[in-house]
Amino acid sequence: MIVTMRGLYTTAVRAYAAGVKAAALFGNGKAQRWVEGRRRFPEAGTAEGPWVWFHAASLGEFEQGRPLIEALKANHPQLKVSLTFFSPSGYEIRKDYPLADEVLYLPTDTPKHARQWVKRHPFVAAFFIKYEFWFNYMQALKDNGIPLYYVSLILKPDQYFFKWYGGWFRKQLGNVSHFFVQDQRTLDLLKGIGYDNATLCGDTRFDRVAAIARQARPFPEIEAFIHGRKCIIAGSTWPPDERLLIPWLERMPNDYCMILAPHDISDKHIRQIRDSLASVSPDKVYVIDTIGILSQLYQYARFVYIGGGFGVNIHNIQEPVTFGCPVVFGPKHKSFKEAVDLVAMGGAFPVTGQEQLHQVFDLLINDENRCQQASKTCREYLESQLGATDAILQRITSTFSA
Repeated sequence: MIVTMRGLYTTAVRAYAAGVKAAALFGNGKAQRWVEGRRRFPEAGTAEGPWVWFHAASLGEFEQGRPLIEALKANHPQLKVSLTFFSPSGYEIRKDYPLADEVLYLPTDTPKHARQWVKRHPFVAAFFIKYEFWFNYMQALKDNGIPLYYVSLILKPDQYFFKWYGGWFRKQLGNVSHFFVQDQRTLDLLKGIGYDNATLCGDTRFDRVAAIARQARPFPEIEAFIHGRKCIIAGSTWPPDERLLIPWLERMPNDYCMILAPHDISDKHIRQIRDSLASVSPDKVYVIDTIGILSQLYQYARFVYIGGGFGVNIHNIQEPVTFGCPVVFGPKHKSFKEAVDLVAMGGAFPVTGQEQLHQVFDLLINDENRCQQASKTCREYLESQLGATDAILQRITSTFSA
């Protein structure tokens, strides 16, 4: 029996799926949703078309693809959209996305599933967002003459494509029609392994957050809480972030207030936060216990703390930056180009612990010129990053001209 790299890859995919099923049996809620969402392969599609397929790992990647979906639907209203997610956190929040004609979990990446999937609808193009590499699907798209585009792709030198053992993986990139990349490094990495079908156009999510800022609505309850004071917003915080922030609240100036929006809004965690705020005057802190509004609340902030940097990685900083908010975050931020860029430019401030957080907060509160310059830097950076969606549309317009 001959074992191929594709066979080994597919075996690894099946092993991963089996591991998730085992976790589901032991009560892991996310694993249970992952399994339940893939219990049946989607029914056969429709002969009516044309269709485009967008695939995103989770919610953040969807937000990167969203401007392109909206632009395509605006320019080509006849297109139907199939939207798939890998993660339950993306699917559960966007399963009712109105511009998609169907929203589904991506079936496990086996050759059989891939062959079935690409024939469900008369697809004219597929778009994978940022870094979703599913090699059986990529091959099936190529075999059926369906163009595959990568949107907002970002690669790093330590990925398997660039290792001594990465020959098979590098070859799979030949199934991609065009790469739309975020940075020059990614462009250079692709060229270094023989792929010139790439365009540097930046991150489409900047187009999305700019649209959010333009459409931001007022929040009377929040405005009543702020009541003329200067506001700090702590967004998408985790317990390690909250343990740094809450002691600072006791020394926060009287003309300041804070909006605290934790990542986990379960009743248990909200109670824990409120208990830890027992020594802080309630008129100084407003705790957000709902999702979907944080991106617009940044309009009220003087500066922002973004959570996650003392865990796996920081959360999205593009949303506050679009409002010109200087951003503060923990040390785990170097995976995000915009964070690295803004630290170098003076619009963002990484902190490694309590003492440094106090120093940075004091700087942004007491040095008006420094805070205003950081805000100006953020606004100018955002402006420099806009236009990725239009650049992609110009390149692919012939795909939908028929």
